[in-house]
Amino acid sequence: MMIPIVMFFDQPWTLTMPGTETIGAIVSLAVASTALAYLIYFRVLVSAGAVNAALVTLLVPLTAIFLGTVFLDEELAVRHYVGMALILVGLIAVDGRLMARIRNKPAH
Repeated sequence: MMIPIVMFFDQPWTLTMPGTETIGAIVSLAVASTALAYLIYFRVLVSAGAVNAALVTLLVPLTAIFLGTVFLDEELAVRHYVGMALILVGLIAVDGRLMARIRNKPAH
């Protein structure tokens, strides 16, 4: 859908051809960042299951808070700690391994 708009406004045939360094960078990003990541993702999907693979998306806010604190010197408020705790409790509840361990623990 965007091709006619690009052709009209950008006129890519008038632009200079990118150099080999630029093309190499784009290809390496495509291979390393996309293809390799998908291979790893599908391996995790097969070994851990779809639910556990989907749980990774819940780690994005935790990672963002961690990176912001370490590299950008952001300060954590109480709401950040509460949010992290809720996410971790949710991950533990959905994963189910801890509850299975508690249920299968022999009574003494």
